[in-house]
Amino acid sequence: MNHAVISGDIIAYTSLNESGKTKIESNLDILIKELKKKFNVYGRVLKGDYIECYVPDITDVFRVTLAIKSFVKSIEILDSDVNSDKRGRLKLFKTYAIRLAIGIGELSRLDLKNGIIDGDAIYFSGRMINEDKTYNKAKVTIKNTLFIKSNNDKLDGEIQPLLSLIDIMISKNTEKQCEVLYLKLMGYNEESIVKKLNKRQSTVNEQSTIAGWNAIEKAVQRFENVIKNKTV
Repeated sequence: MNHAVISGDIIAYTSLNESGKTKIESNLDILIKELKKKFNVYGRVLKGDYIECYVPDITDVFRVTLAIKSFVKSIEILDSDVNSDKRGRLKLFKTYAIRLAIGIGELSRLDLKNGIIDGDAIYFSGRMINEDKTYNKAKVTIKNTLFIKSNNDKLDGEIQPLLSLIDIMISKNTEKQCEVLYLKLMGYNEESIVKKLNKRQSTVNEQSTIAGWNAIEKAVQRFENVIKNKTV
């Protein structure tokens, strides 16, 4: 039986001062609670900037990954949240926010009560993240921030281009657009988003359109159909 795990690390986290790190950590706590409530996701944050999520329904993992990406990118990090000698890296966070990898494979041990996740799925996702860390590099070049690795090369070959295209789309979105995108991915309809954000419907609709929701929704549906029709 195959399982789905997401691993991720915050971009430019070490450039943040204490207020910035606290802001990230408190928001990740909120995110994990919301993912648990909506998708029954088991999530945890390690060392402040590294996130791991076990997604019980494998068909949800693409949607959950994009929800995490959008949520973290919607966090407002200010110049005052960054160490003065590292402010050049603030743009990296605002553009990319977090690197995420989906791992799909077997798990030899799964004991969520005791926080034990062991096996191919978590190895796949963790290795994808650790292979291209930006920590402590003098010059950082980021090409992609969304990845997938499974025991099925055909699946990876079909899904990775979708992730790469969506990666580019989300990198161009503002914090406010990502906020709307996150709520869309979490299943809120436009009327609910209007009430939740206290915005006009025309504003929410415009931000949703600019954020590329129509294309992202189709990509999510495509992944769900592929997973349902393939043995992974």
